[in-house]
Amino acid sequence: MEPLKLIVTGPVGAGKSTLIRTLSETEVVDTDALASEAIGKATTTVALDHGTLQLDGHLLHIFGTPGQDRFDFMWEILAEGALGVLLLVRADRPETLPAARNILDFVVSRTQVPHVVGVTHLDRPQVWQPEEVALFLGTPPERAVGFDPRDREEAVKPLVRLLELMGA
Repeated sequence: MEPLKLIVTGPVGAGKSTLIRTLSETEVVDTDALASEAIGKATTTVALDHGTLQLDGHLLHIFGTPGQDRFDFMWEILAEGALGVLLLVRADRPETLPAARNILDFVVSRTQVPHVVGVTHLDRPQVWQPEEVALFLGTPPERAVGFDPRDREEAVKPLVRLLELMGA
């Protein structure tokens, strides 16, 4: 069977690398580097994260994109041949929603595949609910899933929703 490819994208700090580390059944390849600007954390992904997962007999390659728009060339490269896109957004950082919208528009304009919005950090004060995030992004509410990317059982929720949308 041919390997499958999933793209995990979103603004800085949304949980992309964490999700891939949680889901991957193999050692994760990452390209973290010291952040060269104030982004709220010490390191950032500068090219990609990669992990794999066996899913119903298929090998799923999970690629995480950088969150900063200066690395948008990687969004396009990584999106090529993808079966779906998972856009992660922090519920407690509404100021990142315009960046999330730009990333989503960029990626789905280049690859016509289903997408799901994964809303993270729902345990923080003053959060946006998944339906509110979807509304802001112009995405149907059924495409938004709240989950914790640190918890394996939670981490599969957006994958399940993506597969449902694909009719799998």
